[in-house]
Amino acid sequence: MYVSRSIEIIVGLFVAIGFLAMFFLTMQVSNLSGFNKETGYDIKAGFENIGSLKVMAPVSIAGVKIGRVTGIDFDSESFEAIVTMSIDSKFNELPSDSSASILTAGLLGEQYIGLEAGGEEEFLVEGSKLELTQSALVLEQIIGQFLFSKDGAD
Repeated sequence: MYVSRSIEIIVGLFVAIGFLAMFFLTMQVSNLSGFNKETGYDIKAGFENIGSLKVMAPVSIAGVKIGRVTGIDFDSESFEAIVTMSIDSKFNELPSDSSASILTAGLLGEQYIGLEAGGEEEFLVEGSKLELTQSALVLEQIIGQFLFSKDGAD
């Protein structure tokens, strides 16, 4: 009787630890673990097409994560998607003529914003807007262009 009771307690603890491990793994995979807002500054960039870019997507420069996408809006005057990015304060010396591109992690992975540093002496500050941007590549458009270019060649 005592042996089966202790086995039930051990199995129960093992299952509880398993559920906790799955919870933390889910939080890491879904990027929800980074909700703690560090001090930093917000910058914006306009894109013609953001593809499947989502809020909380990483922002990186030279492969190093320096921030996250905090908002995506639509500008009805320029017909562009305006992406707001929160950059960590320790990366406060990014040149003001830096450029932003929407890139894909792997062939069909999640999209993120890659920044490329410019050469300007002035730095990005709170509320700066990046002027040089490259929109997301849409796989369907690339395939369509390839098929139509082959069709016209024959």
